[in-house]
Amino acid sequence: MAQAAGILPAMRIGFLLKRGKPEARELATELGEILLRRHCPLVASAEDAVALPGARVVEASEMGACIDALVVLGGDGTFLYGAGLVADYGVPLFGVNLGSMGFITHFARGQAAVALEAACQGRLPIDERMRLSVTVRSRSGVVIETRNAVNDAVISQPAMARLLDFEARLDGEVVTTYKGDGLILSTPTGSTAYNLAAGGPILTPNLEAIVLTPICSHMLTNRPLVVRPDSRLIVTNVSETGAQLTIDGQWGRAIGPGESIEVCKTDRPLRIYRGAASFFAILHDKLSWGERQG
Repeated sequence: MAQAAGILPAMRIGFLLKRGKPEARELATELGEILLRRHCPLVASAEDAVALPGARVVEASEMGACIDALVVLGGDGTFLYGAGLVADYGVPLFGVNLGSMGFITHFARGQAAVALEAACQGRLPIDERMRLSVTVRSRSGVVIETRNAVNDAVISQPAMARLLDFEARLDGEVVTTYKGDGLILSTPTGSTAYNLAAGGPILTPNLEAIVLTPICSHMLTNRPLVVRPDSRLIVTNVSETGAQLTIDGQWGRAIGPGESIEVCKTDRPLRIYRGAASFFAILHDKLSWGERQG
């Protein structure tokens, strides 16, 4: 039977809950009941399905292929994990902030039910955020692994605190050799994360750019740099010792001497349901943006 005009088909909704957070389970049950009344199929991992009677249980790695939207109940860390599961499938994320910061989990608990209803009715706007593709290469240039980042790729010291050297090339041209504790390669979304703490610039999330911010640089002339996202950016570990690569604080591996990472914009952006608060209102709320000190 044809779909009635103006009525959207029921969305398949996935759920991702912050571990060890009873509040997340309580809210999942509440939202799940609302969605079931709308005949929306629910999908969750075995652990999260405990709070969602009737939900289809799938492995986390299968989530993106079988849902139309992902509800994330937690903080930015849980949200970044969820993005890694579904962003490549074009699935939008609906984040409810149960953490301490909430830069990308846009909805408070009290807003969640009404906002989720609006999302199911196609009335909630969706933002697209640039992501990074990070490819690790061996000394000989062989691809070892590729990962995607919403916030940042960070090359830093391993267990021992010692100076590291990283050569950065942009479209084949040497930018500089950074000497210090490490280097942050950030998206505009990640500019308010580690990049900001290390003295990097804040970029509005609708920009497309990559920020290179040195961590505790040993060179006074090394300053944050903003480059085009479609450039070929390669950072090579030219130190005598290994370094640590971390993606979004979720995944990491060692980067040996002579190994490199190639960073560029991914083909698919991250899609996020947007709340009513503007970017600068969020900065004011989370960072006291624009307030006079003292």
